[in-house]
Parts: sequence; structure tokens; C-alpha cells
Amino acid sequence: MHGSALAAIRLTWRAARAGTLVTVAIAALSGAAVPVAGWLAKLLIDEVARGGDVDKAVALAVVATLAGTVAGVLTYVGSYVTARVQRSVSLHVQDELCATTNSLIGLRYFENPAFHDRVRLAAQAAHGAPGTVTDFGLEVVRKVFTIAGFLGAMLAIWPFMALLLLIAAIPAFVAQLMIARRNVEMIEAMTSTMRRQSYYQMLITEGDAAKEVRLFGLGDLFRSRMRSTLAETTGAELAVRRRSTITEAGFAVLNAAVAAVGTAVVVVGAIRGTVTLGDVSLFIAAVASLQGAFTSLIMQFARVTEALRLFRHYVDLVGSTSDMADGTRPVSALRKGIELRDVWFRYDEDGPWVLRGVTCTIPFGATVGLVGANGAGKSTLVKLLCRLYDPDRGTIHWDGVDIRELTVAQLRERIAAVFQDYMSYDLSAAENIGIGSLPDLDDRAKIRSSAQLVDIDEKISGLANGYDTLISRMFIDPFGGGGGGVNFSGGQWQRLAIARSLMRTDADLLIMDEPSAGLDATAEHRLGTTLRERRAGRTSLLISHRLNTMRDADVIVVLSGGRIAEQGSHDELMAADGEYSGLFRLQAEHYQDDRVVLP
Repeated sequence: MHGSALAAIRLTWRAARAGTLVTVAIAALSGAAVPVAGWLAKLLIDEVARGGDVDKAVALAVVATLAGTVAGVLTYVGSYVTARVQRSVSLHVQDELCATTNSLIGLRYFENPAFHDRVRLAAQAAHGAPGTVTDFGLEVVRKVFTIAGFLGAMLAIWPFMALLLLIAAIPAFVAQLMIARRNVEMIEAMTSTMRRQSYYQMLITEGDAAKEVRLFGLGDLFRSRMRSTLAETTGAELAVRRRSTITEAGFAVLNAAVAAVGTAVVVVGAIRGTVTLGDVSLFIAAVASLQGAFTSLIMQFARVTEALRLFRHYVDLVGSTSDMADGTRPVSALRKGIELRDVWFRYDEDGPWVLRGVTCTIPFGATVGLVGANGAGKSTLVKLLCRLYDPDRGTIHWDGVDIRELTVAQLRERIAAVFQDYMSYDLSAAENIGIGSLPDLDDRAKIRSSAQLVDIDEKISGLANGYDTLISRMFIDPFGGGGGGVNFSGGQWQRLAIARSLMRTDADLLIMDEPSAGLDATAEHRLGTTLRERRAGRTSLLISHRLNTMRDADVIVVLSGGRIAEQGSHDELMAADGEYSGLFRLQAEHYQDDRVVLP
């Protein structure tokens, strides 16, 4: 926990140095103002009680009022400055968290449920822990001055009472630490359940699932599951809260009893004339302030303990090493080809092998077709080529160099890809295409050229704001006069994804994973012609279940059960009468109508 505390303090200092210094100074002044005001009030009451000097009494009243006013004003000013500091810290930690996740080279963490639990805990802690630590630090500064002032007076006048107040605070401190520990354990245990609750809520409220939710009548099912997970987390939270309430109420009674005993002793002393009315006033103010200060510090310490226990998830995440090691060798333009040598891969150590000893070559300038049933390992092979994963065994070579030795960013800059599960970004049409090549994000001519290649330019140009139109119904279109954007069909989204990949005109490797799955026959034919032209002379990998698109491939590799079942040209594989020819003939039969009788 000490490491987390130091990390939170360093983070706050980096994010808002000037603001931190100002808040500490304000906290010290406001904390000191309280006992000063109390002591001045005592002097004033004593002066009035003995019928002293009027001018002195007035002066004491004015100074006491000013001290109280300063304390009150500093409280509000401190709240504002603290809010600014916390805002700066929040922005800093959110940016650092995003930078950390963005620095991960591969996908292994992102496809691990435990990692998503960890990210949620880290985000939750990053949002609150630095602010909580800051609040605690400022509270310590304020209360130290308050406690020092009142405790000094108490020790001088009623040392036994001061000792009693300190002793009464110890069990409350220990109890709050136990409560904080239980609360952290509850949050860690409930994180997966909380994520499920958020997921069910998202299915009900967001547009992506709206069609199926309504068609299949899933709303009540997901609502029931959301309520069930919410009830589970709420029950766990209330159980911890119930125990803490009982504990806190017990210590509140103890504090009240201590204050009552002390007040009774002082009042009796005042009646007997052994203490002054000012002493009574100071005692009451001191007991209330000291008990309030002790309670506040104990509660704040419990909060900061809880926050720091969670903050370790953030510290661990930010300080963690990447899932893959980056290479150091620069990447030159492809000249020979890409070679897979005995590649084995599985997603989990105990999981099944997805690829089993795959050995093949993608020659420079050639188009290689990849064919196989669902789950054969085609998309996994694409991830390995993009170095989103590393093989568990075997190697992949770029012009004879193991890609693990190459700089990842440079390698990926030389690859253009349309993934089977391509993204539909809630961005403008121009940005949806332009982000395929960030240096050309503002090159409208190149963006339009890519759109024209996939026959989507006319559609985009006909929109109200052309290429600046937001392709989304989730947000207000900044160019749409306050209205929402537009939505595209599945085929139109796929064309945007293909246009995005074509922005990388200088890519050495073009990967197309089911590029025409969402297109109609006419669009598929026109796109196929375009892609053949774009692939001419370029190293390409084409994946498709529609085997008619494989005719022009230089080499066709058939995957089955994670292994290469056969490979060759279309004509060679048809002549071999193996798995490929069987699949091709099966698909061809669907285009023949045996109900038509030819003369």
C-alpha cells in the first residue's frame, strides 16, 4: 500500500504542482484558523463575564469574527482549488491509462476476461484514488493544525480529557481499516458481475442490438439478467455497508458518552467557580472539534486505504510489461516474400491448437488464396502475419528475417488489411476512410479516390454534408445542424472498410479477409475486378468462402483442422479432386437450377 500511496502522490504532483502547493497552503491556514477562533472566543467570554474593558472586548470580538470568516472563506476557496487539482489529476491518469493499453503490442491481453476486469478496476481506481489521497493529505494538514491547537489547550487545562479522547479514537481507527479491507475485497469479487450488468444494460439501451432485441423479444430477458446482476452487487455492497453502519454507530455512541462525561465535569467546575465560562466555551469547542477531527481523519484514512488497495491495480497495469517484445531491426520493402515455417498456435496454454505445423510461402508479388471451413484457422493466421500474436512454435519470416526481430510499427505500416470483423467507426465518412493512412487523413482527393474504387463515392457525395457527414446514429452530427448522422447498411460499411485499407497505396502486403461477405452479386463482381487490378504485382492474401474469387489466385492454400490439407493453383487443385475441388463443386451446384429442363 505504501508503494501505491507514493505513486498516487507523485502522480498528483506531476499533474498539478502549482495547484497542489496552493491547496496545501490553504489547508494549513484554514486548519489553524479554527483553534485561533476558539481561543479568541474564550478570551472574549472571559472578558465579558468579568465586566472587563469594552474596547478590548470589542477588539476580541472583531478579531474572532475575522478568524471565523477567514476559515469559512478558505474552505470554499480550497474546495475550488482542490476541484481543479483533482480534474487535472483525473485527466492525467485517464490519459496514462489509455497510453498504457495503447502501448500493448498484441491482442492476447484484450482477449482475456481477467485483463478486462483488471482494466475496469484500474480505471475505477485511477478516477478516484489520486483525488482521495489528495483529499486525505489536505485533511491531515487542516486537522493537524486544528488538533494541535485544541489539544495543546486541553493538555494544559484538562490533560486527562485529552488522553481519554485519544484512547477513544484508537478502536475506531482499527475498525475503519477492517471496513476498508472488506469493501475492497467485495469490489474485487464483484468486478466481473459489474461488467456483466453493464453489458446487459448496453444491449437494452444501445442501437447495435436493438433490432434483434425487438425481433426476438429479448428485452425482458436481458432486463431480468441486468436486475439479477445488479441485485447481486447491491446485496454485496449493502452487506458491507450494514456491518460498517453498526460499527460506526457504536463508536458514535462512545464519542457521545466521552463528551457527556467531560462536559458534566467542566460544568460542575464552572458552578463551583474552579473554571471560567470561557474555559467551558473552549472545552465544548475543543471536544467537538477534536472528536470531529479524529472522526474525519479516521474516515478519510479508511477511504484512502480502500482507494490505495484498488489503486495498486492501476499501478500494476501502468507498470506492466507488454504482452510481446518489440523488435529492433528496421523493416525494408518486401522483395522476396513471406514464409511460415512450422507455425503452431493456440490462444490459451491449456486450449486446443488452432494452427498445427503450418508451413507455406507467400511469394513476392503473388496472390495467395486461403480456403477452409469455419474455425480452420484462417483469421488466426492473419493475426499472426500482422504480429498481433506470436506463434507458440515455429517462425514467420519477412524476406528471410523473423518478424519478431522487426520493429512492429514499421512492419504494420507495410501491411494493409480488411479484417473479417472490421470496425464501424462513429466518425465522419472521410475519417472512416482516411484513418487507414493517418498521414493522409486530410487528403480529401486520396480519400475520394479510395471511395471511388469501391463504388461508395456517389453515396457519400450525395449525403447532406458529403464526406463530412457523421456515419452514426449515436452522436449529434457537428455539421448536421444539431441532428444525428446517418447510418449505413452492412455492405456499405464493408465498402468503407475496404476503402480504408486501400488508403495504404504503398503497402507491401494486402490482406483481404472475406472482403465481399456483405455485398450483393453485382457489387461483389465489380469489387472483385477492382481488387484484382489493385493486387496486380502486389503481394496479397485473399481469404473467402466464395471460391469463385479464388480462380485468379497464384496459389491456393487449403486449411483443415489447423493444418494445410493441400495447396496449388485452382486448376491443379481441381485436377487433384481433393477437398478444394469438392467445396468448389458443392458451391457451383447452388448456381444450377435442376428444375429447368433444357431442350
